[in-house]
This record gives sequence, C-alpha cells and structure tokens, in this order.
Amino acid sequence: MPKKIHLALAGLVVAAAGLFLALGPPRLLAKSESPDFCASCHVMEAQYEAWFHQGAHRRKACVECHLPNDNMAGHYVWKAIDGMKDVVVFNSGRVPENIRISAHGKEVLQANCIRCHETAVDMIDQGRPCTDCHRRITHARTGTVETR
Repeated sequence: MPKKIHLALAGLVVAAAGLFLALGPPRLLAKSESPDFCASCHVMEAQYEAWFHQGAHRRKACVECHLPNDNMAGHYVWKAIDGMKDVVVFNSGRVPENIRISAHGKEVLQANCIRCHETAVDMIDQGRPCTDCHRRITHARTGTVETR
C-alpha cells in the first residue's frame, strides 16, 4: 500500500511541476511573447531595432509573425522547439554573425502574412514569398529602398 501512495504522490508532484512549467509564474508566458523578451538576447538587438523602426508591423509581437498561429497547440510546440534551439545555439557560442530565417521559419512567416492580410491577398499568387516584393519588411532591409 505505501508504494501506491508514493507513486500517487510522485505523480502529483510531476503533474504540479508540469503545470508550473506549462503555465509558469504569473505573466511569464505573456512576457516571453513580448518583443522585449526576444531582444533580451544581445544577438537579436539588430533585429529588434529594425522591427522597432519598421512602421505598421512594430505594433506586432515577434511571435505573431515568427511562430505558427493557426492553432494554440502548434504555436506553443514550436515556441518550445525554437526557444530551446535558440538557447542551445546561444549558450554553445555558435551564433551566426548573420542570423537568417530557416526554411520552416519562412513557411511560418508566409502563412502568417497570408493569415493577417487575407482579404488583400486572396486574388494573388500566394505561393510566392511576400518578402519578394515587400523587401522592406525583412529585418535586414528595414528603412532602405531596394529594387530588383
């Protein structure tokens, strides 16, 4: 009988720890979705500055463009994956000098552009990356006019 009680208590402790990690201290989840949180790593300062000076999109949080937003589960799964990847890359000292978006990130970004601007883009080729034409949206090219 004591073994079952110990297992039940261990299960409760694990469940409580899981809930704490999932929900965190009050407002931690909301804070981790803010641009200030993203910019707290010095390697993201240039991207933060570019976003901050970029017009209409500066009212959007980084996660609105850079994480899947079609459902909550996908959003938080990719938030955990991308966050852990960023922690590992940063703490291993392998941060590239020029930070580039991944192939998966490009797909997420495109889906979010279409989701937010759905009525404006319903009659155009949505397979072509929005940033092909809207080059000033990318962090590296904000504030400059570039033609191709």
